[in-house]
Amino acid sequence: MYITILGRQASLGLAELERVHGSAKRYAAHIAIIESPPDIQRLGGSLKAGRVILRLPSKQWPRVHTKIIQHYTEQWKRSEQKITLGMSAYNVKVSARDLQHTSITLKKNLKSHGVSLRSIPNASSELNTATSHHNKLGLSPHKVELLIVGGDDGTLLVAESTGAQNITALAARDQGRPKRDAFVGMLPPKLALIMANIAIGSNTTRPLRILDPFCGTGVLLQETMLLGHDAYGTDLSEKMIDYSHTNLEWAQYALHASTHFELHQADAMDAQWKQPINVVACETYLGQPFSAPPSPSKLREVRGNCNHIIGAFLTNIASQIAAGTQLCVGVPAWRGTDGLFTHLPLVNELETYGFRRVPLASVRHSELLYYREDQVVARQLLAIEKI
Repeated sequence: MYITILGRQASLGLAELERVHGSAKRYAAHIAIIESPPDIQRLGGSLKAGRVILRLPSKQWPRVHTKIIQHYTEQWKRSEQKITLGMSAYNVKVSARDLQHTSITLKKNLKSHGVSLRSIPNASSELNTATSHHNKLGLSPHKVELLIVGGDDGTLLVAESTGAQNITALAARDQGRPKRDAFVGMLPPKLALIMANIAIGSNTTRPLRILDPFCGTGVLLQETMLLGHDAYGTDLSEKMIDYSHTNLEWAQYALHASTHFELHQADAMDAQWKQPINVVACETYLGQPFSAPPSPSKLREVRGNCNHIIGAFLTNIASQIAAGTQLCVGVPAWRGTDGLFTHLPLVNELETYGFRRVPLASVRHSELLYYREDQVVARQLLAIEKI
């Protein structure tokens, strides 16, 4: 059994895990359980991953402390190498000081057996992802992070980390791209990776050809190439095609993306795409940006315009892909002053366009929303397939 620590918008990470691994279960708000080992560097919505070592019936810290000391004293007392240890607790009532006390106690026990242990100090009960990654925790038997996670059912799991998200690499491939355009929006690489994984699912037996009909500067295509698939992008703007071409060439030599890409200018409402199209992943037209919720009349205007463009795209793409072809389509939703979202009409009319929702057991489709607290326009992810 394995766990992952989910990112800020946990439902997206949970859906990604289910699509990639076939199943996933929410253990707590930001903690997921899966049965197969995850590759943390191929996931956008999980910050850390770990293999479950201990399952305890209670989250009471004194009992957990004793069990950890007993287990790891026995486990490491014959180690011939120095051990580096970090500890993080999630959904457990325990302080950074308590965690340090557990580390110090374990260090004293191991010292009596001639084993050296270096403890990474905790500023809080959770080591941040950067600390875990930079200390290479989980990447060798002697660099260990214990992920101590409490479940909503009152139980507790202790897992040994198998790695943390490489935030340095994510930042480098976001900020290092030669061509950027703030006007068309900045699709975060983490979100692009989530979208690619939701669209592709568990189909990793062969390289696929992934279409992005609104490719912009090529962020989503870049992530599909880094996953080992061929990228095919179109965009209404010739400028965006030029930007994508430069960025994807950069991904090939700077990021060592070894797959191929093809780009050409086309309007997604009436484009004729080249075959084959195995999977579709895209962020569509999101309408104009807003710094504050628009008036009802303005929202009706923008919503209607977006619904027309995206509806025409869905009708067009449905005529060119085979039944069962899967898509992850990012569409706009607008957050009001009350915190509620206004959605596109087509979200509830997908069958009229030739699509149905991809079954998800771990999350509701309505939860697949990406937004920040200060933003009006959110991205709603539609995980769908051609009927």
